Amino acid sequence: MRRLFPVSDPTADAHDREWGLDELADAYAYPAGDGSWLRANMVTSLDGAAQHGGRSQPLSSDTDMRIFGTLRALADAVVVGAETVRQEGYRPARAREVFAERREAAGQRPAPAIAVVSASLELDFGLPLFSSPLVPTLVLTGAAAAPERLAAARKAGVEVVVAGDGPGVEPARAVRALAERGLRRLLTEGGPRMLGQFIAAGVLDEMCLTVSPTLTAGDAQRIAGGPSVAVPERFALASLLEEAGFLFARYRRI
Repeated sequence: MRRLFPVSDPTADAHDREWGLDELADAYAYPAGDGSWLRANMVTSLDGAAQHGGRSQPLSSDTDMRIFGTLRALADAVVVGAETVRQEGYRPARAREVFAERREAAGQRPAPAIAVVSASLELDFGLPLFSSPLVPTLVLTGAAAAPERLAAARKAGVEVVVAGDGPGVEPARAVRALAERGLRRLLTEGGPRMLGQFIAAGVLDEMCLTVSPTLTAGDAQRIAGGPSVAVPERFALASLLEEAGFLFARYRRI
């Protein structure tokens, strides 16, 4: 059972029906324009957990994964923290035939680039994410990153993007650096610490949030951690999809 409730008319399109991938792609399309747009896609349990057993998958569903795939298929680049790469076993994004025509019309490469944010560069550059991606993986780091790790990344053929004066990445500089490479439609999948940094820096434009009808208790992280903002920033609800008790909300910066 799937229902979409557009915010402009909560009674419209509220019929139980399967939403096709093209319809989802239209519903989640990036805004028109030449500027960068950074959206996040995260899942949370009813009691605020972003993970269970260190991974987000136990909170997910088949429809959540379909939306996950659709959001990736619309993006120029997927920005992700190094710890999430390690915990979730990230692999290169793949080209999907169903989205090929849409991506070609938008001037996009066959699949989004993965852009890994890492201060330490303690990554296994022999993994398929780095050694055999369809679209080259980028690594974003700071100018003070360890020289031996920079050398290891470059020796493996990884493009290193310096987006900070210190050891870490400055979110606004990361967005600008990606835009300079033609990567303006951005998607971040966390993790929570990195997402918190992007929120605190004021560069997040949109939040796509899956609310899972599960309770986990325990001490799992929230979807965003790290520094807090001085004044909470308000976002407006853009759409709401429901399936089997899961809510798929999309919020945009006011």
